[in-house]
Amino acid sequence: MKTRFMLAAASALGLMLAGNAAMAQGAAPSCPIKLGAIIPLTGPQGPIGKPIADTAQLAVEHVNAAGGVKGCPIEMVLRDDTGQPTLGVDAARYLVDVQKVPAIVGVVGSGIATAIVSAVTTSAKVPMVSCCAVTPTLTRLSEEGKTGGYFFRTIPTSRVFAVAHAVAATDRGYKNPVVIYVNNDFGSALLRDLEKAIGTLGGKIAGAIPYNENQPSYRTEVNQALALKGDALILIAFSQDGATLAREWISLGGTQNLVLHNTLRSQDFISAVGARFLTKAAGIDNAQVAGASVDAFNAGFKAKFNRDPVGPGLHTVYDSAVVTALAMQQAATLDGTAIRDALRQVQDPAGEVVVPGVEGIKKSLEAIKAGRKVRYVGATGPFTFDKNGDVTGPALVWKVEDGKLVTDKVIDLEQMTALFKRIGY
Repeated sequence: MKTRFMLAAASALGLMLAGNAAMAQGAAPSCPIKLGAIIPLTGPQGPIGKPIADTAQLAVEHVNAAGGVKGCPIEMVLRDDTGQPTLGVDAARYLVDVQKVPAIVGVVGSGIATAIVSAVTTSAKVPMVSCCAVTPTLTRLSEEGKTGGYFFRTIPTSRVFAVAHAVAATDRGYKNPVVIYVNNDFGSALLRDLEKAIGTLGGKIAGAIPYNENQPSYRTEVNQALALKGDALILIAFSQDGATLAREWISLGGTQNLVLHNTLRSQDFISAVGARFLTKAAGIDNAQVAGASVDAFNAGFKAKFNRDPVGPGLHTVYDSAVVTALAMQQAATLDGTAIRDALRQVQDPAGEVVVPGVEGIKKSLEAIKAGRKVRYVGATGPFTFDKNGDVTGPALVWKVEDGKLVTDKVIDLEQMTALFKRIGY
């Protein structure tokens, strides 16, 4: 009996030591590795959310074709927030508590991202890398220590969009535009920055009318805006509501001098309004710098979808998913804190430059596995997370020509930096 007890104890001790050694070395994860994604597939943001979700899945396919993370394929667990913060929080809780995801990507709406950070991911210590939330409120939360460093985004803040709107308007000689904007944190923050930007560039907003989402008609808001007698309309709206607002504005006699937000940069919007009414319209979006990394993404996107990657959130969601996957490979363990800390490590300025696409990601994963430093240069070009998890970047102005979306002007990073300084951001 004593001998059997001693053998059992020795066996238990051996198992414990082996387990400790495995943990110290980073035990092999269970396959597949889950990656959470929260993206609107229905509701007012659904028309832009579906292509964003498809592009996130493309990024996962590229990672898996390149060998996966730590030898495992990634499975993207996608939840539809329908554009509502309460459902976004429910989706995040499901992903964190039930699916046990170590990280979340996507997250289009600024109000949704803010709610998730405040209610779920910070306390759960799960990093979230948003593709599309632009509100400066998230920067402030980080500065106040309320994100725990678990929030990142691959898109510049709304101040870049405010500058782009101001440039698009004043370049066309609009001195007194009226603004119709979505009545939420995103719209309100963008309006504040827009007023400052336009004022610096020589214009003045005639007035601003908020609207609430997902209404069948906006005739009341449009008539209020028309009464302000602006020389142009700056429309900050999501695709479905934006089309309704634009149609009613034009049908009630509003000017066709339109400056449109990046959420309206889609063929669906053009079709819904009518290209013949948009010949004077200008729109804005974040821009990609020229180079091998952007070309690699564009080629991979076209090979998958047989079209060019034109539309909001496509480049940034790809980077959101890929940089998170690389951080998972870099992290010693697949827990949120380790992944959070690794997100900046895969952007090492002294690292080997790696780019989108299967071959680029394969090179990244192999370099990390071999202990070499990497610098991921993404679909949007070079980007680096600052202390608040923010990035900066260029912007573009687009127009509708022969019924198609075309780039009219690029505000490069150097110009954007100079404009930020001039405006006093």
